[in-house]
Amino acid sequence: MDTFTSTLPEPLWRRHDFRLLLGGRLVSQLGDSLQFLALPLLVIALTGSSTQAGILLGLQTVVHLVFGLLAGALVDRWDRKATMIWCEIGRGSLTATIPAAAVFGALGMPQLYAVAVLNGVLSTVFGAANSSALPNIVPSRDLPAALGTLGAMSNALRIAGAAVAGTAYAVSRMLPFAFNVVSFLASAASLRAIRTDFQQVRVTAPTSPRALLADIGRGLAWLWRKPVIRTLALLDAADSLRYGAGYLLIIILAQELHANPTQVGAVFASAGAGALLGSVMAPTLARRFPLGALSITMLWVEALAFPFYAVAPTWWLLSLVAFAESVVSPVYTVALDSYRLAVTPDALRGRVTSAIETLTTGGAAIGTMASGTLIALLGTTTLTLVLAGWLALIALVATLSRTVRTARATE
Repeated sequence: MDTFTSTLPEPLWRRHDFRLLLGGRLVSQLGDSLQFLALPLLVIALTGSSTQAGILLGLQTVVHLVFGLLAGALVDRWDRKATMIWCEIGRGSLTATIPAAAVFGALGMPQLYAVAVLNGVLSTVFGAANSSALPNIVPSRDLPAALGTLGAMSNALRIAGAAVAGTAYAVSRMLPFAFNVVSFLASAASLRAIRTDFQQVRVTAPTSPRALLADIGRGLAWLWRKPVIRTLALLDAADSLRYGAGYLLIIILAQELHANPTQVGAVFASAGAGALLGSVMAPTLARRFPLGALSITMLWVEALAFPFYAVAPTWWLLSLVAFAESVVSPVYTVALDSYRLAVTPDALRGRVTSAIETLTTGGAAIGTMASGTLIALLGTTTLTLVLAGWLALIALVATLSRTVRTARATE
């Protein structure tokens, strides 16, 4: 009996390093949730321009387009743990300049643009290292459970963050930013306390432009030889373009329904509740259903749900639409990420992760930056229907793709 018990895998909740990784990520995400909603509201208050709000939101992620591949090559060479800690400290320091400038009455758009770009660089590096580290903290067999747990807890905080973001902004425009500074520092402290190495082998050869380009080429070549990951990454990028455009669109739709900042936050809290439900179901469903079926189902549910944003007559019905649309995505994400992380060699994980995030985050950035202009040109109702049509087209492409239809997470 004792021998059998000793051979059982240790539960995730009893793993010291996983708890620290989870705690640091959740604290940082809570701060990000508050700031992400507060930032466009602050820009609109300063300038009255939804176009500038869209551009600023997109700037924090458009850096992935020009820096993402390089970031992946660097984190495969650098110490991933130290890199993540310094990125958190840097992001906290940059964010702190916003409330500091506001205190002295010097806050303006040039500073917000500069902070967005620099934070985008650090976020790109951090994201590449962070995604690559998890398989070294938990074994491959536990990746679906670990990703599901991270997703569930993240979405629980997403609900709390969205629910209190509007209220926090109403109390003080700078409160969400000040809180995010503290959250970055808390995340850095949590990462520092983790004992496990974040990578198996680190390249020690001299870093030169030619060597980095060669590293990037090897990562892209490996990814190109994996049709399932490659095809689903391209579909995710197309979906992310809609997601980026949809964020500001939903804020404006809520405001057109006379929602106050707290009620706008409640709409995104409902989306978080849907994603939380999906994350709880994800480990079981990812083991039970093929990866391709989950992908196709997610895209069709999004395509069929999205038009209802245009006809919701009240902000709370808008919340119901956000809830329904958000349930399926985490299930598919857990299945795909578990597969990708398990099959990607650790030495290439940063580059492969960065290549995929360059596509998906770049798509979201383009959508976000274009959203303000599209809203001004088309109006909210027409843009909602256009994005719904885009989602239907993506879902149709996935349905017709043999690579997607036959994809399984156990391949």
